[in-house]
Amino acid sequence: MGLLRDAGVVYKPVEQIDLGPCSNESYFKADKAPRMAGFLLKIFAWFLESRIIGALLLYIVKKNNQVHKLVSNATLEEPPMFVPLHPITDCIKTDLNQQEVKQIDSDASPPERVQQAIKCVPVTSDKSLDLKSSCFRRWTIADYSRAYSTGEITPLRVAEHFIDAVRESCSPPLPMSFFINSDAEDILRQATESTLRYERGNPISALDGVLIAIKDEIDCYPYPTTGGTKWLHKFRPCTGDACCVMRLRSCGVILVGKTNMHELGAGVSGINPHYGPIRNPYDPKKICGGSSSGSAAVVSSGLCPVALGVDSGGSVRMPASLCGVFGFKPTFGCIPHSGVLPLNWTVGTVGILAATLDDAFIVYAAISGDLPSHKPTTLPPKVQFPLLNSTKPISNIRFAKYGEWFNDCSDEIRICCSNALNLLCDHYKWKTVGVTIPDIESMLLAHYVTISSECSTSLSSHMEKLDFAEIGWDVRVALRVCGAFHGKEYIQAQKMRNRQMQIHNNIFAMADVIVAPTTGRTAYSIVDDALKTGEVDCINGAALIRYQIAGNFLGLPAVTVPVGYDKAGLPIGLQFIGKPWSEPTLMHVAYAMQVSYLLLRMPCASRSIESRRFSMIYFIRAEQRRVGTSRNRGNETGHRNYFVVSSQ
Repeated sequence: MGLLRDAGVVYKPVEQIDLGPCSNESYFKADKAPRMAGFLLKIFAWFLESRIIGALLLYIVKKNNQVHKLVSNATLEEPPMFVPLHPITDCIKTDLNQQEVKQIDSDASPPERVQQAIKCVPVTSDKSLDLKSSCFRRWTIADYSRAYSTGEITPLRVAEHFIDAVRESCSPPLPMSFFINSDAEDILRQATESTLRYERGNPISALDGVLIAIKDEIDCYPYPTTGGTKWLHKFRPCTGDACCVMRLRSCGVILVGKTNMHELGAGVSGINPHYGPIRNPYDPKKICGGSSSGSAAVVSSGLCPVALGVDSGGSVRMPASLCGVFGFKPTFGCIPHSGVLPLNWTVGTVGILAATLDDAFIVYAAISGDLPSHKPTTLPPKVQFPLLNSTKPISNIRFAKYGEWFNDCSDEIRICCSNALNLLCDHYKWKTVGVTIPDIESMLLAHYVTISSECSTSLSSHMEKLDFAEIGWDVRVALRVCGAFHGKEYIQAQKMRNRQMQIHNNIFAMADVIVAPTTGRTAYSIVDDALKTGEVDCINGAALIRYQIAGNFLGLPAVTVPVGYDKAGLPIGLQFIGKPWSEPTLMHVAYAMQVSYLLLRMPCASRSIESRRFSMIYFIRAEQRRVGTSRNRGNETGHRNYFVVSSQ
């Protein structure tokens, strides 16, 4: 094999890199393979799984994707960094210096944390909840809590409507495939208990009776945890709740089921051949993105105000952006990973998909923090919540913008995100700093080597007992590639992690937040040939994952905010990536972006939504008419007018 060895890149020391806007560091993109689905994908999988031809094909795949040049045979002087931990040092404490925050007792219970979070968000005026309007506005946690407290509607009635709505969403000709499992009896039991608590005047928290869905990568008893497969739950039975689910349950949340996802999280489309393709509420013929596809879709459609996902390669932020909702990924280690499928160990974290930043923050408050039995020294000694209701906006925020990277997207996304950033800076007198982030493609490949190696190792004991006919064809290809990386390549990837950690630390010395579009394109079409086999679409996949990797590979907090639509009416997201443990600042920035658009949003446009027929808004509105409520505070129908299209 020595004759086949490809020359590797020799990376210069980090201290010699010019990170300024005029740097001579080049922006490099590897060529991507064409799309495969249907019979062609089956043939490719068969060849990959053959002993001799497969080894040759894998070598070609790695070579053509520049893995050998940029990772395997590269020369890096940095030692490996295996876990992206961010110990809290005095230097970091001083550097963060977060504004407009509230100190919270780190030992507070989840309901107590929720109560403190509620005190940090603005109070919504009843006047904003006007049912007579035809515009779509998703109900928030505050809306549900207020309606329950006043007796306008009960958790039990909402649960009944939810069950009807989910049933309707499964109807032909285009079933939305939001859930893998949803137990009506269990939902009604939880809702009955919550209704009784409100009748007695003692709800547990503002989350009591609020519907929250859980990605089927997170344990939520009594549901099996399938990971989007037909087989994984047979080898790993679910025996209890994940830590994050347990904390939500302790707040009185109604857990409504396990959302559909891309099988094993091994793709970005959300097309699952076993449970159906998860369809985008803005256009059911389009993808939702992945792999937390169902979680994004249920929030987007108005079925739930919040859902949990797992973000290992943009798996929360990407579908959130494509479905027009908020997607928040905290610092690595901020939310306990106990009870989450161990598909990878060093790049994934539980994330939150929500209708508003306020709701993402409230749920974050409930589920974040140490496990009592495991208190690593990396977490901040004090919990800080952002005062989103402060009348004094935070000042002097500097956004790092890498122009070539920022602009490597469709024209509509580039214009929309640029306009949104300019609006934010003009309104709050914040600044944009030009920077260069070198070796982004190398970081992406190193992340791929890492997540692939960890996934392959995690599943290796099951693979020996598994009938491959139970696996989707696209995932069979992914698993074969995942298993092709060896120990040296994994070590090389961890060296790249250390290198990029130093580079990003230097960028954060010049700026507070890195800004970029969330995805390089909007949602693309679901093609019929992928329905039974899945698909391998490297070109579209690369466009969707382009801006995601630093958050996962380096363990940085990140949030996507919906900021507009393309000409087809499909959502566009803008992403903010923060320093480690800068969640309060990141939430302030995301909230400011939300407010800026809400203040300027135009009257309803003509963007109808195909999924309005099963939206919770429709059912709640009908319920309020049924009981003769004249002071209608509920939701509105329509859908895509949540944010103005800034590019038009």
